[in-house]
Amino acid sequence: MKPLLPWQQAQWRQLCGYIRQQRIPQALLITGNKGLGKRELAEHFTATLLCHAPNADNEACGHCHGCKLHAAGNHPDLFVVSPDEPGKAIGINTIRELIVDTQLKPQYDTYRIVIIDPADQLNRPAANAFLKCLEEPTERTVILLITAKPAKLPITIASRCQRLAVNPPDSATVVAWLKAQSIADAEALATLARNAPFAALHYANEQALAVQGDCFKAWLDIAKHRASPIVIAEDWQKLPLPSLLSWLTSWLIDLIKCKFRSEGNLLQESRLRSPLQELSGQLDLKKLYQLYDLLLAARERLDSQINKQMMLEEILIQWSELNRS
Repeated sequence: MKPLLPWQQAQWRQLCGYIRQQRIPQALLITGNKGLGKRELAEHFTATLLCHAPNADNEACGHCHGCKLHAAGNHPDLFVVSPDEPGKAIGINTIRELIVDTQLKPQYDTYRIVIIDPADQLNRPAANAFLKCLEEPTERTVILLITAKPAKLPITIASRCQRLAVNPPDSATVVAWLKAQSIADAEALATLARNAPFAALHYANEQALAVQGDCFKAWLDIAKHRASPIVIAEDWQKLPLPSLLSWLTSWLIDLIKCKFRSEGNLLQESRLRSPLQELSGQLDLKKLYQLYDLLLAARERLDSQINKQMMLEEILIQWSELNRS
């Protein structure tokens, strides 16, 4: 079994408290930003609940029949529900199958575990059908719902769950963990990922620092009218939109901070302090806030069917116009 992640000690103590008190929740909603290891924490808890002989620290033994079945990925009392494709909804047929599969008692004397990840991808019919699992729980069944967007869950589901929040660790913890994975530029990656360790690891694998640097240069070129917003939007629509919008939002927030003459160490991207301060002097604060509102609206539409290039064109044209003297 993989060891517990170093920034999840407090959450693990809470889970161990449930075990010691023999008050394991029938439904537990695990929340937190992307990249914090929510699924890994759920899997760690699952391993303990399926183990026939956990140790004194409530860690799975790794040797019993339950642990071997779990490690092999074919434990009959573990059900994982996810979209068929990333970004797609979890449909009602999947939940109907789950309800049928969980009607009987667990096959072993431990628990039956249901993991739904991400829970916010349940469509409305599926969410309504899933209420049956929460309202009529079967024997020794524990449901773990995982989401980075708890506000998107129907209140009828969220209100029936106990909650466990996974919070971002401090920068030193993230940097140490990344260096243990032999990742270079750990400090810059931790900043880029807002201290979400797995997001930072993903950024390292995708060479995101170099990509972000190229995007920032293009963003400055638009501001200085050396590049066309339409051409840049066409290039950028090939990039991961969530990361790109996050970067643009971060740069805009730092520009606003520069307008208020914040110290460099308060900027989200302090290494970009000089060009940001140079830009901020000529920009209208009201128009900066208008562009910020546009970016927030764009991020809210990420889960919908959107024309990426048209969205980026609107943002970059407004950015270009904002920089006209």
